[in-house]
Amino acid sequence: MLARIWSASLVGIDAVKVGVEVDVSGGLPGIVVVGLPDTAVQESRERVKAALKNSGFAFPQRKIVVNLTPADLRKEGPCFDLPIAVGILAASEQVNPEPLRDSLFLGELSLDGSLRPVAGVLPIAAAAAQLRIRALVVPEANAREAAVVEGIDVYGCRHLDEVAELLNCPDRHSPLTLDRRAELNQGRSPALDLCDVKGQAHARRALEIAAAGGHNLIFVGPPGSGKTMLARRLPGILPPLNFTEALEVTQIHSVAGLLKERGKLVGDRPYRSPHHSASGPSLVGGGTYPRPGEISLAHRGVLFLDELTEFKRDVLEFLRQPLEDGYVSISRTRQSVTFPAQFTLVASTNPCPCGYFGDPLQACTCSPRQREQYWAKLSGPLMDRIDLQVAVNRLKPEEITRQPTGESSTPVRERVMAARDRACQRFKTVANLQCNADMQSTHIRQWCSLNEATRNLLEGAIRKLGLSARASDRILKVARTIADLSGEDDLKTVHVAEAIQYRTIDRMQ
Repeated sequence: MLARIWSASLVGIDAVKVGVEVDVSGGLPGIVVVGLPDTAVQESRERVKAALKNSGFAFPQRKIVVNLTPADLRKEGPCFDLPIAVGILAASEQVNPEPLRDSLFLGELSLDGSLRPVAGVLPIAAAAAQLRIRALVVPEANAREAAVVEGIDVYGCRHLDEVAELLNCPDRHSPLTLDRRAELNQGRSPALDLCDVKGQAHARRALEIAAAGGHNLIFVGPPGSGKTMLARRLPGILPPLNFTEALEVTQIHSVAGLLKERGKLVGDRPYRSPHHSASGPSLVGGGTYPRPGEISLAHRGVLFLDELTEFKRDVLEFLRQPLEDGYVSISRTRQSVTFPAQFTLVASTNPCPCGYFGDPLQACTCSPRQREQYWAKLSGPLMDRIDLQVAVNRLKPEEITRQPTGESSTPVRERVMAARDRACQRFKTVANLQCNADMQSTHIRQWCSLNEATRNLLEGAIRKLGLSARASDRILKVARTIADLSGEDDLKTVHVAEAIQYRTIDRMQ
């Protein structure tokens, strides 16, 4: 007999519906899997056979052919164990085949028939809901992850026996229901607070502007000045993820296999901090069959590159296109995928190899040639894409011992959210604009008009600092954010003047 079951496979972070056809017919006993399966799918033959026998089901001593459609799409991973097992049970008339028509099955089988969690369940559940699949049957550990998607019934099962009982007696089982908003709140955890930072008023102000406008930021200063401490507190002043953003972030983390143990929505803004020895593919994603990299895992959050000048120059150049476009396209011989990558880049670096150039307390031991080679690791096009370049000086002894705690993150976050709300009201007629950093040249001309005095100030800065057209546009974006924080509708000279002050590296060079 022939049985047809639905499953799914991932291409990048998108899910593709896969048909699993199982034919049990006469011939020498054995299982043949066709349809471009990888090694993990081929090995499912032994897992399925052992799981069926150890669960008390009769394994047909006949020839079994399993066809995975579409035949030209590569099928990988252990998620096809459960649909293959259910297909064999249906073809050998051990379960009712009627519910199989509008249900989708995912799961890895242990040899004793228990179901193990798999990666990528959330994007598959979202795709199944769009395809009007009625029910999704997954391992119990994945059930909460899938149930956050509306419009589909999710059944979590621990063992193959439960799946067979669900098919034979569907009235005895009810789908998992969740309060999706409560799930989002449960996924949030306390963030580091800005009140731990002593002094550094200039750097704290830059951090607030970066959060309000989604601007990229670099801290330059000697060791121990607080650069990393400041960067780690940026997620705590960003607006919380809304439900749609949380679904996007969770979908990427699910594909990357980071939700196997959690099984719930990601409620916090992502914060990723790869080591400076990271390779280009690990940063942007890659592989023969591409997987998301650090910049995609930081989607809607923060990517922190500590000791930026210690990264290889060719690795840093990978960031140029994603910083501009908000996504990364990866093309390989067998597959081409696009991953979202809308993140805020925060970086830190020392001003020279020894770390003390310009420090009033300790003399720099580097030669001008060494400093030049040090900064040559950062290309002009990359630095053009960093809106805020901030010098962080070492604290004075009296600031360390006597300085009271600074302003906490809560009032700062409220100002940031108010500024973002002003920007959202301004962008409500324009698609795909969420913050000031996303503005294009057309939007800058529309919302960043200058009077004569402000224009003369900006032109003087462009001449003196040798700024490119992209850098001057980014100054205007930062000025627009500063105006939003001040509650102003029009750009003023003071806003542009403050934005120019955040070009530290341009002034150093």
